[in-house]
Amino acid sequence: YPQQHAPQAQLGKLNLSTIEAMIGSYTKVLFVRDPFQRLISAYMQSMGSSSSFSSFVQEVLDIGLRDASTAWKPLVSLCLPCLVQYDYVLMFGFLRQELGHLLPRAGLPADIRLPEFSDSQVLWTYSWLSEQLFSELSLQQKLQLSQFYRWDLSAFHFPHSLLSG
Repeated sequence: YPQQHAPQAQLGKLNLSTIEAMIGSYTKVLFVRDPFQRLISAYMQSMGSSSSFSSFVQEVLDIGLRDASTAWKPLVSLCLPCLVQYDYVLMFGFLRQELGHLLPRAGLPADIRLPEFSDSQVLWTYSWLSEQLFSELSLQQKLQLSQFYRWDLSAFHFPHSLLSG
């Protein structure tokens, strides 16, 4: 985008037409992850502040959307997929496959060296861990989480999410 807009400029300080032109000039990539897996990751990073996963989930539900951490806040409220037209949406757990499609389209050389991804191992581990932690939740908590993440579950395809059941 033209030099007059420094990269550190906050979008909120620019007028709407400038924001639209700036955003339109970029290739926009959105990385998404099953909301329940994001919640597990946030729990694992904060182990010690909550005695159990169920208590952590209850804290998240009690806090609600207004004061939610970006670690577990619904993606739709963070990335605004209805307003920003993303060029690519990549799903966590399929990064090797998805990046293989994205990189040539982004004009990067075919022989670029990517880090090793252990997608299948990551998927299996999260699947097992998700089932274990999900079983700790009450029916009410499961329903409340499904409601809390309803827009993410509608906007993105998470075919194996325990919350979409």
